[in-house]
Amino acid sequence: MEVELVTGRFLLFLGNRSAKIVSVLGGALLALMLATTAGAEPIYPVPDPDPFYAAPGDMEAHQPGDVLSVRALPPVAVFPGATITLVKFRSTNSDDAPIAATTTIITPPGHQPDAPILSYQHFINSLGTGCAVSHLLYANDPNLLMTASILNAALAQGWSVALPDHLGPNFAFGAARLGGRIVLDGVRAAKRLPELAAGHSPVVLAGYSGGGMATGWAAALQPSYAPELKLEGAAIGGAPMNMVTMAQVLGFDPHPVFGLAMAVAIGLEREYPHRLPISSYLNERGLAVRNSMANGCTNQIIVTGAGGSAAEYATDTAGFDVGAGQSVLEENSLELYNGVPEIPVFEWHSPYDPLIPIPAIDNTDRRWCAAGVRVQTLQVPAPEHLSSAVLGAPEALMWLNDRVHGEPAPSTCGTI
Repeated sequence: MEVELVTGRFLLFLGNRSAKIVSVLGGALLALMLATTAGAEPIYPVPDPDPFYAAPGDMEAHQPGDVLSVRALPPVAVFPGATITLVKFRSTNSDDAPIAATTTIITPPGHQPDAPILSYQHFINSLGTGCAVSHLLYANDPNLLMTASILNAALAQGWSVALPDHLGPNFAFGAARLGGRIVLDGVRAAKRLPELAAGHSPVVLAGYSGGGMATGWAAALQPSYAPELKLEGAAIGGAPMNMVTMAQVLGFDPHPVFGLAMAVAIGLEREYPHRLPISSYLNERGLAVRNSMANGCTNQIIVTGAGGSAAEYATDTAGFDVGAGQSVLEENSLELYNGVPEIPVFEWHSPYDPLIPIPAIDNTDRRWCAAGVRVQTLQVPAPEHLSSAVLGAPEALMWLNDRVHGEPAPSTCGTI
């Protein structure tokens, strides 16, 4: 939970300044998106040196969710007795081209055929291939380990847990719609994996913050992208539902977490290079910072960009309320997406969270309710972003357990 861990610390120590985070990240992101000069090409991550992660030459011959390769991984102490399997599968990027993606599947001791599957979308929030979940598991990453208790609770119930690398092979941080596709194809792959014997397994989704974005998009895209896939429910926590809202709020002052905004801009350029040429409107200092964080995991990104601003790194910071960049943000905003989930949803957040626009969450919940979605909401009394993840997770897991066992889904739609 790297972004949230570090951001949470900043929020706790900045006091009243923490309320500026939305405006700083949003305004800085938009500032980096909407200039028009020609210049540098996008910067992509260094490919993973392990050939397992590479796309095979016959990608066009495979369907979304087809298993491309499987590797048994060593045990992980934090998941005692569990079996760890890395699966490469075929997915689809934002240009509808085939890509190779990966998911790490953890199965408990005594795994039973057709046992439930939890696809848990960790908030990777990084730019480098070394930040894949399958690598972080063996790096004693403290932020991923923070999720161990909730994942172990699922494993203790006999569930398997899938941890997809939902940012894709180019680590396109911010491309949430892409993340939804990868999540769904990861579930398809898990159900097709002979070793898992999960052809009839009930499947639930969960994620927080960036992982919540991917979870929400998977739930909303499933009826059109994976209509054959049966899901039982999705738990979505602390998810930014409208990237346009975040980006339209002005804020150009230097800030400790400016690196996150710049990383989103870099990630979106990777996924939309022709529509969002971010690198073209960075000055020399901006390009240097971009190059420094291009392969970083979250902590490095925050350190590299700490104290920066769009005014410092962009060639032009005027007229940031129009442009092609806004359409990319719109396409990755759940609040603005016409499709709705066909499964029950558990949505939780803190009403005091200074990192995400709360009205966008409420509007999305109301729209889904109006479309007939069974939405249960939980507001946790957390003063900042990170605490909400911890406080809401136990109730989210209980809700998911009820969906797996076929209990009727509750709704709080009348109170939203």
